[in-house]
Amino acid sequence: MESCSEVVRKFWGYDELRPLQAEAMQAVVAGRDSLVVLPTGGGKSLCFQAPALCLPGVAVVVSPLISLMKDQVDALVDRGVLAALVNSTLSADERRRVADELRGERVKLLYLSPERLMSERMLHFLQQLQVSFFAIDEAHCISQWGHDFRPEYRMLSVLKESFPHAAIHAYTATATAQVRSEIVRELRLNNPETLVGSFDRPNLVYRASPRVDGFQQICEVIDRHRDESGIVYCIRRADVDALCAKLTAAGHSAAAYHAGMDEAARHASQEAFANEAVKIVVATVAFGMGIDKSNVRYVIHAAAPKSLENYQQESGRAGRDGLEAECCMFYSAADFLTWRKLQQGLPQEALEASIALLAGMERYCSTTDCRHRTIARYFGQDLADGACGACDVCLADVEYVAEPLVLAQKILSCVARLQENYGAGYVGLVLSGSRDQRIMELGHDQLSTYGLLAEHDRRHIRGWIEQLAAQDYLQKVGEYTVLKLTPAGWQVLRGEVVPRLLKPAGRPRREARTAIESWEGVDRELFEELRLLRRRKAEEQGLPPFVVFSDVTLRDLARRRPSTPEAMLAVHGVGQAKCARYGEEFVGAIVEYCRRCDVALDVSPAAAAPRIVEAIDERPATASKLRAWELFTQKVSLDDVCGALDRAPSTVVGYLVEYIERQKIGDPEPWLDRAMFERVRTAAVVAKSGRLKPLFDALEGAVPYDRIRIAVAVLRNLSSPGTTRAD
Repeated sequence: MESCSEVVRKFWGYDELRPLQAEAMQAVVAGRDSLVVLPTGGGKSLCFQAPALCLPGVAVVVSPLISLMKDQVDALVDRGVLAALVNSTLSADERRRVADELRGERVKLLYLSPERLMSERMLHFLQQLQVSFFAIDEAHCISQWGHDFRPEYRMLSVLKESFPHAAIHAYTATATAQVRSEIVRELRLNNPETLVGSFDRPNLVYRASPRVDGFQQICEVIDRHRDESGIVYCIRRADVDALCAKLTAAGHSAAAYHAGMDEAARHASQEAFANEAVKIVVATVAFGMGIDKSNVRYVIHAAAPKSLENYQQESGRAGRDGLEAECCMFYSAADFLTWRKLQQGLPQEALEASIALLAGMERYCSTTDCRHRTIARYFGQDLADGACGACDVCLADVEYVAEPLVLAQKILSCVARLQENYGAGYVGLVLSGSRDQRIMELGHDQLSTYGLLAEHDRRHIRGWIEQLAAQDYLQKVGEYTVLKLTPAGWQVLRGEVVPRLLKPAGRPRREARTAIESWEGVDRELFEELRLLRRRKAEEQGLPPFVVFSDVTLRDLARRRPSTPEAMLAVHGVGQAKCARYGEEFVGAIVEYCRRCDVALDVSPAAAAPRIVEAIDERPATASKLRAWELFTQKVSLDDVCGALDRAPSTVVGYLVEYIERQKIGDPEPWLDRAMFERVRTAAVVAKSGRLKPLFDALEGAVPYDRIRIAVAVLRNLSSPGTTRAD
């Protein structure tokens, strides 16, 4: 394990491991079979990559998709790790070269698909080598109960016979107890070390809303993440094509991805997204496991997925670098009808299982409980009580109805008076006072509950029914999902229990309190310059930008601002190979920026330590921002706010810019004197730009970047309605 720690520092530039990584590495080093379940972004790959460099021989990694293994091998090679892959994209000469390197013991990690690995020729070839162990990535694919079952993974069951002395290690992000049991059985793992991390992703902000104007709702999320990478999931291919076309027509940088496209078109979309040539991928669930991109800042579900396992996997593509990210879902009852129709051809046992999974998804959409807690509970884990600070429920983005007991009793009474023989749609029609022919023929317009909620929109009534079902006051039974009252439902009717029911969506979205101060101390303008340099270096080498450096590393560079390559080794995620390859240029850019902007170099590590969320209790760490806004309301100066909060000037300027934007402030004083503001305004007219770098250049460096940021925020407000202007 000492060797593993040194390898992690040398090649990955990490001084600390994430939860359960050390235990997972210990199992590999000890040669004991293992099953490791860590959330997306929890560092599963490092659990086998680092030990592979410490053990004699070659580690064989099973990966399900060509694009995924290519990204991982590219990232390893860029770190100086001896890694290779064999797949259909390689020419015969390239395959022979890899074979020669393997025979010459010049490869430590070999990536293969299950089909390639289990070919007779490959098995025979590997038996001539020293195989240190097998790592089965995305191991849930082996389980028929998993959300992405792949029959070809079942072939891996013969590995124990073919390589009796090599340990097998299975890795996945989402696996219920049933799936974990099947993985162990199918891979024939021998008394495996089983490590299951928390299924909670505290850096993700979860939101779920009924779909009202789907396109507008999607655009609102995208607009919150301008110039950042995001994924939008749809159920059907036609929905993908239509939405992608609308987004493109609206000026967004988007590409489509689904199984109906030819392979070349899919590959082009994925490459453009990875290389940041496009910002948004609109996709079906066919787009998922092939994404190793760490800086996806938001994932939108334009419709509800078919299970919470799918949702955990798909939403988990956001924030893999540990930084804040947003996951939004826009659902309707039609989504669940669509899934039920698509699943009708399944065998009976599989159909029943899929219906149960879909019911879990419906409960998640309608829950009035913390969404982080709901997901964790689904996977058999509990989170501490209290507000998570990272979902719409806990952020009070939603409001509760004033008299939930009366409303619930009206709905439950209607179910009872209909003899518990009808589904949610029909109950909603009766409550709304519909003149539907079937209601009239059956005489249900004569019920005392007929029209009791006629003043409400039918969609809202249906939403309340779903919320009561999610809280187990109603249950859906049988093929037609007939509503039945539960014992708890009868308690509500008797007034013994009061449910929680949400008002229809309408309250404006509040700022998530989770965001973890991950920008603390970061010079944002320097970050943007380093991001451009990263993209340029990536293009030169034909690599995705996140392979060069992650966003976490760029933020830490812009926080510490090292003046030498040696100092750069202290930055999170910078190992020796990356420092040797990129250090001179990145340090040069940092030194030039700090000279130009009169910013300090070599900020002390203690003051600049990156704040990445790893535990739920760290979330409510935005009191400083709220306090800053209070002080700004009192017109307190920037220097005084910095002193009161003990925060870096760049951080406080960020708070101020957000305050100006939210409050539509049109007067820059007292934070920026009128003369300097007018200079920036004139430069903006001359430069015909509101971007900071062109303005800084037009002003010949006479106005610091942070003052330009303040001026630009005010100028944006002055060009829009509703701005509070100076008297």
